[in-house]
Amino acid sequence: MSIKADIMVIAPHTDDGEFGIAGTVAKWTQEGKTVVYVICTNGDKGTSDPAMNPAELVKIREKEQWEAARILGVKDVVFLGYPDQGLEDTAEFRKEIVRQIRAYRPYTVATTDPYRKYIWHRDHRITGQVVMDAVYPFARDHLAYPDLLAQGYQPHKVKEVLCWGTDDPNYWSDITETFEIKFKALCCHRSQVGSRDNRQLYEGLKARAADMAKGKGFALAEAFHRVEIWM
Repeated sequence: MSIKADIMVIAPHTDDGEFGIAGTVAKWTQEGKTVVYVICTNGDKGTSDPAMNPAELVKIREKEQWEAARILGVKDVVFLGYPDQGLEDTAEFRKEIVRQIRAYRPYTVATTDPYRKYIWHRDHRITGQVVMDAVYPFARDHLAYPDLLAQGYQPHKVKEVLCWGTDDPNYWSDITETFEIKFKALCCHRSQVGSRDNRQLYEGLKARAADMAKGKGFALAEAFHRVEIWM
């Protein structure tokens, strides 16, 4: 792998990163940091259109994600291709996440919070859980997957994890200057948000960002649960 990343965003579906962390991603890339996306599912069930062919939807959503990535300055997008609504906490899935972490060697990994209470998309919960396990200890330990080691995927220690969609935020990112970029990137996902009133979507997203920023000294924010990894 020729690209080494400062940050890896691991999302269950296309558009999850734009909703959850795109304002912060835009800040990072403006600072010169390298960001890569890993999208776990192919999104083949993400439509209310009964005439939509699932295979065509996969192509549409991948194209939309690349458009959003270009707007945000994301350097690479990896599509793992698991079926939408079909993620499971398996050794195979965990191993694939470990492979990506060892390949790109990020300082920071960002993903969905697996511990959100009550209503939460199962793919989001499973993704967060598998990513946390992959980060520690599996990506770190050289004997965790000997076959990956034999293929040249050397162990890597991630230094921090940021979880979006959390009920327990302890870290806030100021996105006042990058909110417009976040919204523009989100609008690339026309298959997911194209049927919504654009102004209503904008105002709702901005109100949510303003609510996250309350008491933090800035206008708009994205909120995360941040975990530092010392081991």
